[in-house]
Amino acid sequence: MDKQKKIVSMFDEIAKTYDLANRVLSFGIDKSWRRKACEKCFDYYGKKSLDLIADVATGTGDMCIYWDKIAKEKKIDIKNIIGIDPSEGMLNIAKSKNINAKFLKGEAKDLPLEDESADIVSISYGLRNVVDRIEALLEFNRVLKDGGLLVILEFTKLKEENFISKIRDFYMKKVLPFIGGLLSKNYEAYSYLPNSIENFLTKEMLIEELKKSGFEVLEAKGYSMNISTMFIARKI
Repeated sequence: MDKQKKIVSMFDEIAKTYDLANRVLSFGIDKSWRRKACEKCFDYYGKKSLDLIADVATGTGDMCIYWDKIAKEKKIDIKNIIGIDPSEGMLNIAKSKNINAKFLKGEAKDLPLEDESADIVSISYGLRNVVDRIEALLEFNRVLKDGGLLVILEFTKLKEENFISKIRDFYMKKVLPFIGGLLSKNYEAYSYLPNSIENFLTKEMLIEELKKSGFEVLEAKGYSMNISTMFIARKI
């Protein structure tokens, strides 16, 4: 089994306990990270009517909930919200939530969308699970309209070690695998998470990849002691 298929299979296995584990492990803070990303993106885009928001690696559909909710708060009309994920287990949970969105099976590097059809593409805590990352960034560029926005929320690798990074690393490497494994009965999956962050990019490295993939980075901001980083980039 290749690496990408193995990652998808792992998410299939933990799908039923994924939401509970996420809330417990992030103390619910991930909700505020998602909300801020959606609000900022709408403010940058500045339009009151959108054809399509595509959420890639949508998992159980959390980001789709926030796109819909915050659009309503800001009185923005969105014709379609589509969540895309390669894991059927995750999509089945998303479909059971009665979210105002459609859900399709697909990989980040091969999206089931037309050229220049999306106003916004988002990917939350999924980019580090994409093996062919550059291909995926180019694919996001393909489906976005000219001037469309890409929103990334991710756990990036910290450039330098400091006191805060040591606390984060202790939590990620010791506490998270234990609690996540306990809730999901899958210790391997939650040991994978800290390793995937360690093997991922720093904020600066991802900014460079975005520039090379046809994007202008509008904002790259760390939240909660830089545990989570938000990137907003415009297709140019």
